[in-house]
Amino acid sequence: MRIYREKDYNAVSRRAAAVIAAQVVAKPDCVLGLATGSTPIGAYKQLVEWHKQGDLSFAEVRSVNLDEYFGLAPTHDQSYRYFMQTNLFDHVDIVPENTNVPSGLAQDAAAECARYEQVVADLGYADLQLLGMGRNGHIGFNEPCAEFPVATHLVDLTQSTIDANARFFASADDVPRQALTMGIGTIMRARSILVVVSGADKAEAVRKTVNGPVTPEVPASILQLHPNVTLIGDEAALSGLK
Repeated sequence: MRIYREKDYNAVSRRAAAVIAAQVVAKPDCVLGLATGSTPIGAYKQLVEWHKQGDLSFAEVRSVNLDEYFGLAPTHDQSYRYFMQTNLFDHVDIVPENTNVPSGLAQDAAAECARYEQVVADLGYADLQLLGMGRNGHIGFNEPCAEFPVATHLVDLTQSTIDANARFFASADDVPRQALTMGIGTIMRARSILVVVSGADKAEAVRKTVNGPVTPEVPASILQLHPNVTLIGDEAALSGLK
């Protein structure tokens, strides 16, 4: 695992964007695994800026998103499809049909999970998978549990995750209680993984991920076993590392 310690969130975002841009330049038709949440917003803004300057094209890129809230329409302003459109897709030249996000309105969650898993497999899995990290060490919506989930699945969100995401909704009561997410096995099949973390509230999760044992109680700890992981964090987020 390569670890880059940056001064602050802006520096983290620039380096993360540079890693993503390098992947696109090296392989224009690459498969990008994308993440949502507050952490990657700065990186997406930088990618949009480079695109508008004429330095970066997403015309051949295919994308697969990690997850989606179950029960939210893609037009809901807190859905992850809406997030991706607002923060990246609507501002670059990516082909809409080449973007993939699980359907939060699927009538049959199990069928949608199987469908989405096949979509990712048919694309050959991600060339570069972008990840954030929850305060409890979750990646995607793979929460701490007794064993690592392998494939795309429906998950019940923990109270800590609901509380962390409540700031995006009118109240905690409005936060969906379930989500569709790529499994750990799906994530680990990416050829390279980029983890972006920021803030002191992530320091303990980062410490356990990097220095602790590999355990499904800290889902991100599985990344110790991947051959090509880059972790970029600010000083606060990496403050607990040895």
